[in-house]
Amino acid sequence: MNQAASLVHRNLAPVDLVIIAVYFVIVFAIGFYFARKERTSTDYFLASRDVGWFFIGASLFVSNISTEHFIGLSGTGASSGLAVGHFEWLACLILLILGWVFVPFYLRTNVFTMPEFLERRFSRQCAVYLAVISIIAYIFTKISVQLYAASVVLERVAGWSLWKTAVVLVVATGIYTIAGGLAAVIYTDTVQTLILITGAVALTLIGLHRVGGLEHLRTMVPPDYFHMIKPTSDPNFPWTGIFFGAPILGIWYWCTDQVIVQRVLSARDEGHAKAGTIFAGFLKILPVFMLVLPGIIAFALFPEQVKKPDFAYPTLVLNLLPTGLVGLVMAALLAAVMGAMSSVFNSASTLVTLDFYKKIRPAASEAQLVNFGRIATGFMVLLGLLWVPFIHYISSQLYIYLQSVQAYISPPISACFVLGIVWPRLNGSGAISSLLTGFVLGATRFVLELTDRATGGHFASPMVRWIIDMNFLHYAIFMFVVCSVVLVGVSLMTPAPDRKKLAGLTFATVDDKMETTVVDTRQRKPAHETAAEHRINVIFSVLLLATVIGLWIYFR
Repeated sequence: MNQAASLVHRNLAPVDLVIIAVYFVIVFAIGFYFARKERTSTDYFLASRDVGWFFIGASLFVSNISTEHFIGLSGTGASSGLAVGHFEWLACLILLILGWVFVPFYLRTNVFTMPEFLERRFSRQCAVYLAVISIIAYIFTKISVQLYAASVVLERVAGWSLWKTAVVLVVATGIYTIAGGLAAVIYTDTVQTLILITGAVALTLIGLHRVGGLEHLRTMVPPDYFHMIKPTSDPNFPWTGIFFGAPILGIWYWCTDQVIVQRVLSARDEGHAKAGTIFAGFLKILPVFMLVLPGIIAFALFPEQVKKPDFAYPTLVLNLLPTGLVGLVMAALLAAVMGAMSSVFNSASTLVTLDFYKKIRPAASEAQLVNFGRIATGFMVLLGLLWVPFIHYISSQLYIYLQSVQAYISPPISACFVLGIVWPRLNGSGAISSLLTGFVLGATRFVLELTDRATGGHFASPMVRWIIDMNFLHYAIFMFVVCSVVLVGVSLMTPAPDRKKLAGLTFATVDDKMETTVVDTRQRKPAHETAAEHRINVIFSVLLLATVIGLWIYFR
């Protein structure tokens, strides 16, 4: 039953190389088609605000699913089973929160960026903090991890070296992203979503056939592999951390992060924006079956090869796929990394340009704005490449590394956005105090954990050990509570904000008339949701909610 997997790479057959080449041609063709059409900053950064729900949902999905999901979800699946899929199914529900709670505020205030929204609600300092921390997060948890994960697969499967692969992917992605802006990113994302799902599902079905079906697979792995609800003592996925801590990360990632929200801001109207988030929610059900499940299959078939969990997915590609399908899955992996990286590049460009450069040089022309963003993006990519060698210090399981780093930066941001739209009394002093408190708490844990792993666990102090050894999701809960207390406490001790300035920014002031002292030439605000759109969105939201709850009950 346990077949010996080849440790050497496969030489890609001509048909595989042709499939990969066709993929690149399609992506570049879309990029340069939109490069001819882009004119203003609205066109470049928000795709002319004319994108439909299907493309928004596909772009949300592929902006999120990258090679670190292929490597990390399958690797963690191989080492501990389905439980890592909680992050995917929770995302289905968080996407509903994005669509129903946050999207109306973002579209009605006509913002381009998340720091811009935070600046209107609280203060300029909060906007600067969010923009800076977002760019740092892109380097630590997006660009570098995506490049590392892509390189692991391509080196393992095709023998391509890590650094050469990383450079080629960055250059190729940068070309069509810089050329075509957000429209190119979103429409290439749609192609990449179709390729990604096709390739990943093909591998899952072949793997299930090889192990004799799902029921037989259950007999080949430890029984707890198919139980998602873990006890509070579980080191990685305690149910308390999953259901109380993971949503804090989810709200930051899905509802306040520029890379994700920028897709929704490009919607032609509020109804399409909501529908896009619901469609993305349905797509997020899939990764458990097309990425986590293959990891369990790899553990069952090739236990020797998956002792290093990150090798689970490449091992399946090497040993199960026939010629032709290897090219399709490699194209899917390239689609995943390029789709996610292009999203980051475009959003980073938006943040740097509109939240910094435009503030410093308000008279800058449209061309100057776009060119400055391109230069800054190139610098960020370089920093991402430099970080790659240090990733293995955090966790051998890439996906847990990614989630744990996000757990250190997300709680104060989630607290400010959630409480900020709920309670008008909160002010800029409370918000910046909360953000800085969260930064200190997160940085302390991050530095202590890195040092402890690098030195073999030399910290003996009970207090330091408590900080390091606490599950990262429990630490996120601790940070969220502390940051919320600071936000409320400092706000109550300082003057209340002017209600006129809160028009459209909180539930209590959502219908207040906004001040329009400056004529905004960017473009019209997206239209409100129609009655028909509302009915359809409600029906599919309920269906998505019922599906996810049903899956949790089945795999409990």
